[in-house]
Amino acid sequence: MPKRKLAALEKVDADLTNLQYKVKRDPASYRSEFLDQWLQYQNQREIFLANPTSTHDSSATSFKDLLEFIAHVSDCYKSETKDFPQHLIEILNAHHDSLEPELREKIVGSLVLLRKRDIIDSNTLLHCLFPILSSTSSKTLRALLLQKILSDLRNSNSKSTNHKLNRNVQTLLHNLVLADRTSPKALWAVKVTREMWKRQIWTDAKAVEIMKECALADNEKVVAGGVRFFLGGDREREEQEEDSESDEEIDMQRLRHQVGINKKSKKADRGLKKAAATVKRKEKKKGQPHPLNFSALHLLHNPQGFAEELFQKHLQAAKSRLNLEHKLQVLQLVSRLIGLHKLIIVPFYSYFLKFLKPKQPSVTTFLACLAQGTHSQVPPDELEKPIQTIANEFVSEAAAGEVAASGLNAIREICVRQPLAMNETLLHDLIMYRKSKDKGVMMASRGLLGLYRQMNPEMLKSRDRGRDGVLGLKTGELKQQRYGEEATGEIEGLDLLEKWKEEERRRRRIEKGLDPDISGQEDSEEDEEAAWNAWNVEEEDSDDSGGWINVESDDEINISDSDDDEASKPQSKKVKFDLPTTDDKENAFAKATSEVPSTTASTTTSKSKLATTRILTPADLAKLHELRTTTSISSQLPGSHAKHHQTAAAAARQTHSQRHIDDELTAETITGLAHLSAGKLTKEEKAALLAEHKKDRSEHKSKAERKKQRKVEQGKSTTNKEKARKKNFMMTLGKAKKKGKRSLVEHQKVLKMHSDRGKRGGKRGNY
Repeated sequence: MPKRKLAALEKVDADLTNLQYKVKRDPASYRSEFLDQWLQYQNQREIFLANPTSTHDSSATSFKDLLEFIAHVSDCYKSETKDFPQHLIEILNAHHDSLEPELREKIVGSLVLLRKRDIIDSNTLLHCLFPILSSTSSKTLRALLLQKILSDLRNSNSKSTNHKLNRNVQTLLHNLVLADRTSPKALWAVKVTREMWKRQIWTDAKAVEIMKECALADNEKVVAGGVRFFLGGDREREEQEEDSESDEEIDMQRLRHQVGINKKSKKADRGLKKAAATVKRKEKKKGQPHPLNFSALHLLHNPQGFAEELFQKHLQAAKSRLNLEHKLQVLQLVSRLIGLHKLIIVPFYSYFLKFLKPKQPSVTTFLACLAQGTHSQVPPDELEKPIQTIANEFVSEAAAGEVAASGLNAIREICVRQPLAMNETLLHDLIMYRKSKDKGVMMASRGLLGLYRQMNPEMLKSRDRGRDGVLGLKTGELKQQRYGEEATGEIEGLDLLEKWKEEERRRRRIEKGLDPDISGQEDSEEDEEAAWNAWNVEEEDSDDSGGWINVESDDEINISDSDDDEASKPQSKKVKFDLPTTDDKENAFAKATSEVPSTTASTTTSKSKLATTRILTPADLAKLHELRTTTSISSQLPGSHAKHHQTAAAAARQTHSQRHIDDELTAETITGLAHLSAGKLTKEEKAALLAEHKKDRSEHKSKAERKKQRKVEQGKSTTNKEKARKKNFMMTLGKAKKKGKRSLVEHQKVLKMHSDRGKRGGKRGNY
């Protein structure tokens, strides 16, 4: 382009920019100038429509400048520019493939600017951009349109949820997927929906329905996108939420301290006010209830039909064009659905038989999917053949250590979810591998043994049941679970609270000299009154620092009358059990204590009716939490299995039944400790492992250095003594020389002044 034309265009651009600022300040005064530019825009538009493929630089540049000018001032002259948005939409729809890239970008930016100025609404903008997004062949235009669409959706839902717009866009995306299942255009529905789900803008079942249809499409890329959403969309949303919550917290104390000691300025004052507003806003958000974010797998309308259609269409069908990687992802999704919703798809388990071989690629993923798709409602007959196949193919003395360990871990994960799938003969055979010299195989076999000690010790030989299994069978707590049997829901540890209340009631009656075996209405009223009084006392104490948990030991309690022994014992905050001194009361207490075990033994076998017969006070709930914590800690101590066996066994049974319902089972879980079976690590592997662990280890620092760093983080400055240590030596040399040349009289005078200064309270004195 000649320099004269370039200079002229730059001059026109500068004139339009100046006119734009003037129009915004006073639209009425510059109305005639705007009409001249509007007339010039119409002429340029007619020339462009007559030949849209022409590439004259001067005309295209002037047309872009006029578009930008009118888009910025259109809100000042709404009646004159009422047809301007429709002009832009018509040009973009008709000539988006043949337009110059800069002009095309300018038209899209002008439409977005009109949306920000509320000249057009979001529905008009999105209905214009979506068809172009799915039909254009330009990669840069697709990226630009996707960015503008997502930005407009976020802005429209920033202050409050725009339900009408969300429904319209979701309907548009749903129709895009259903219009042609073989077309890759549905991939844009996947990208938009996944981004909106990650941002927690779309959290309803309609978005899940869109991704469900994408997972059932015929195009490989669309299927992969829909399946990945169900497998990782919730994890992305959680990571996005953690990133937004992990913003740098503002330390107001440090900020005030720095503003106080630094130079006063308006900028520092504005920063302090802004920080205070941010902290106040965050504290307000903390007090608000957290919205319920349901998982995408929970929002499915018909999970049974969805899982069956996925399995038949992408896995069983011979015409499926998915590769092994995509098939594994579909298999993981189907197994997650079956395990989460407890679905019954009988051909699912026989499908794995041809893949259960050690040489099969990604065999650990197949094993994880088989275990993940197992639950308590699956018929045990359907699982016997897969378990037998795994045992034959993987677990043998001739197999490698990592292969046998993976097979044992897979069998254990299946039996965790359905213990009835194992037969006694195979179980006894697999348990014998706990004596293997391979550590991975030994740990996997011990895990299987420990599982059946807690779940069904009857299947084990008497020497393999262990102490827990023997005691559980004697008390009747551990018995074989029937097929389809589900544990009734109850409050965990409620029997502990009932036992504690019974002991407290008996203690109070013994102190009053009454028969502890008789209870009446007065006792229940007294218990309730004492519970509410205890809660009031706890509220007044408000000890949030946490206290000691009294953990009982299995050793015999030595009762001594010595004062020294009593003084040496730590004082407990519990209520003291001061026994009466009369013989009758002592006999009554001995009788009561001797009958407590039998009473508790009878109550543990029956269901606790405490929650259905009375209202649990806040003090009861606090005591329940304390008893559960004490029992769980006591059960972990050595030698305490007999005492807390029943509670621990019930907790273990509940843990195993609820395991991995919401969390996925990965191939690393199946592999387990197989890396220990692979022999010694190479030098490079050891170096990589050491470097990985070094990241988690904090840097070693001295106590003084940690104290200094802590003071810096808290915004505290150093003392004068610390500053003097860092002073340049040449600055202190003159004072040191002068100090060394003092005479005895001068030295005595300085000491006297120092003493007098200390007596009067320092340099300023205490006046």
